[in-house]
Amino acid sequence: MEGLGVQRELREAAALQRRRQREVERQRRIFNARLRTIGIDKDALDTQVKERKIQEAAEKARNEAFANEMKQNDRITCLLEEQQKNSIRNRNKDISEFQKNFQKPETRLEFDLSDPQALKKDRPARVSDNDPQCTVSGLQKFMGEDLNYNQRMKLQKEQFREWSLQQQRDWKNALAAQKYTDELFDKRRIEIGQKMMEEQEKEDSNRRAACAATRDFNRNQASEVAERRKLEKRQKMKDDLEEISNLIQGDLLSENPEQAVSSFGPHRVVTDRWKGMTQDQLMAIRHSQQQQVLDKLKLKEEECRRDAEWDRQRTGAARAQLLLERHHERQSREHRQALDNINTALSQEQRSKNIYLKEEEYSNCPTEEYYMQFNTTSR
Repeated sequence: MEGLGVQRELREAAALQRRRQREVERQRRIFNARLRTIGIDKDALDTQVKERKIQEAAEKARNEAFANEMKQNDRITCLLEEQQKNSIRNRNKDISEFQKNFQKPETRLEFDLSDPQALKKDRPARVSDNDPQCTVSGLQKFMGEDLNYNQRMKLQKEQFREWSLQQQRDWKNALAAQKYTDELFDKRRIEIGQKMMEEQEKEDSNRRAACAATRDFNRNQASEVAERRKLEKRQKMKDDLEEISNLIQGDLLSENPEQAVSSFGPHRVVTDRWKGMTQDQLMAIRHSQQQQVLDKLKLKEEECRRDAEWDRQRTGAARAQLLLERHHERQSREHRQALDNINTALSQEQRSKNIYLKEEEYSNCPTEEYYMQFNTTSR
């Protein structure tokens, strides 16, 4: 029963210590204005949401502007590539037309060597004496037989001159067409470059306007935030002063014991408002503690008496055990001494018997053999 009372007392003391610790922590939280929070600032949260939406809208507009700019650049690049492809296609087409119209295979000097219609166009070696097909290699006409030599040479020269003039005219026409195409290409490229510069200037002006608008908006937002912070600081100081005044004038700091009275009965208190026990309660606790001290002293004296009795009994038992061990040692020593005496007597008797037997044995043997056996036995 006394042990149960001590344990209950320890549990009550531990609970009282925990309540005191919680009260100290609560006071630390209450008197620390930086850690105390009362309610939620809805206006500030709404302002943050509005600022977030405005920021998202500005980010979205900037991304759309960048996307439009990229689309415009892609469109211009596609137009330039298409124009370059068309120019190359037209140039190749002109070259093909020129080769088709003015550089036919049959107009070449060596065409007769690879003419596919040569066999169809072929004629007999000689039709008559004035046959123009009778060439020198055909061995149809010999020196002195060519009556149309001068006229033929004149016609060949005229024909070569016409061919040369025709080639020069074709070359000049091709150069003029190429120059005209290059001029058109350069003019178109200059026009596209001017349009791109105009678009770039327009985009730069739009970007500068957007930057200016963003800068003005940020400046206005900064001024609004600064003003709102001033108002919040002023309101916070006002609230802190009101709270300090309320705490000073309240029951918490005035140490009013009536605020700890519980509505569940006079024997119970409100733990977070309890300001300590009364003098009667403290005297009762001190009287109980003194009574417990006296009880502990009595228990300690009783325990000391029991320990002394146990020590006395343990000492007597140890002394009796020591005497018993000594008695056993003395008996063991006497028993060993008796066994040693018996063993000594038996040993002497055995030695005498051995000597007698040896003497009887040696008396029947020659002297030399007797001495040899005696020496061997001695060894």
